[in-house]
Amino acid sequence: MPRSRKTERDRRRSPSAARHADTIRLALMETAPAGLKKPRLMVVTELSGSQIVRGLAAYRELAGEKQWPPLVWSWEEGYHFCEDADELEAWERQWAEVKYTQISSVITGVLDPHERLFPKSRWLAYVIAQMNAIQSALDMIAHPQPQ
Repeated sequence: MPRSRKTERDRRRSPSAARHADTIRLALMETAPAGLKKPRLMVVTELSGSQIVRGLAAYRELAGEKQWPPLVWSWEEGYHFCEDADELEAWERQWAEVKYTQISSVITGVLDPHERLFPKSRWLAYVIAQMNAIQSALDMIAHPQPQ
């Protein structure tokens, strides 16, 4: 029987990361609507930098499941809850742009040289096709056409 995605994700996430996520959520609830930058978040929560990183990753996995508010980051406010549609869309577009750039780097820095070495690889043809599709989707998210 195949494992569900949620089960796999839960299996990878440590219980301590989930606790860190909840600690971060509680700290940000106390400062809402203002946010906290990472150094201040570390002081308030008494978590280390690596615990903050793991807690933030766990927060993003748990937010939908536990109906927590969306958490975003900005230069001005740091980490903060956001319920503004325009700000969320801007953050999502920026996220898509970053991922687009990362995928582009993998294609040009790893897959293209691999293809020059092994031009008949079926595996590589499949990977390149999938990465190009992902790249195209991210580009459409980051740069939507005007309606």
